[in-house]
Amino acid sequence: MKANFNTANLSFYGRVANYLNLYKQNLKTYTNMSKRKRHHSSYNKEVKMEEQENTELTDEQKAQPEGDNADDKTSETDNSQDKTAANDTDTTAQDTDNGGDLQKKYDELNDRYLRLMAEFDNYRKRTLKEKMDLTKYAEEDVIKGILPVVDNMERAIKSLESAQDINAVKEGIDLIYKKFKEFLEKRGIKEIEALNKELDTDLHEAVTKFAAPSEDLKGKIIDVIEKGYYLHDKVIRYAKVVVGE
Repeated sequence: MKANFNTANLSFYGRVANYLNLYKQNLKTYTNMSKRKRHHSSYNKEVKMEEQENTELTDEQKAQPEGDNADDKTSETDNSQDKTAANDTDTTAQDTDNGGDLQKKYDELNDRYLRLMAEFDNYRKRTLKEKMDLTKYAEEDVIKGILPVVDNMERAIKSLESAQDINAVKEGIDLIYKKFKEFLEKRGIKEIEALNKELDTDLHEAVTKFAAPSEDLKGKIIDVIEKGYYLHDKVIRYAKVVVGE
């Protein structure tokens, strides 16, 4: 279950990262295109204005105060100005269309970005709640396994009030103990062997030393004060022991 949950997380985070990178790249591209087009349009206008000024200056120098030639040149100047104005209008209209397309694409990407962030925020809240519930109820299976042992213990205590056969009571308690040990073993709990073993500081905790009853037990564990346990391969409690000397 954890593996599937982590895989789903990685998949969703990967999609979020890809969308964000795509959004940033496209936004940067459209911004640069818009800047280049505005710069190009401004440059064209400046060049055309300069050409127009040069044309007017040349026309003034060549203008004659009399005759039909002056009227013709004046007409040509007017036509040139009209063409320049028309070209400027076309360029402005084209820039306006390009700007509108860029704005439309920007709005589309921004909308996708906002939707994605909202989806991610909802996903984050949902997974956070699932993690909290998982932590809160993680011991549920363990508790369910212990409850039958508790029930048996209550029955044994109740039977002590009217029990006449002490041996039957002992057998009942011994049976409860064995069932509880089986439950722990199924959960990966194992007892650490200690008695008559060499002291191993990775498994045992020497509480005190006492005279060994025989030569072969010197330096070995001669008594166990408190048993130690593994959880699978991990030591969850060290065995407290007495070492012979």
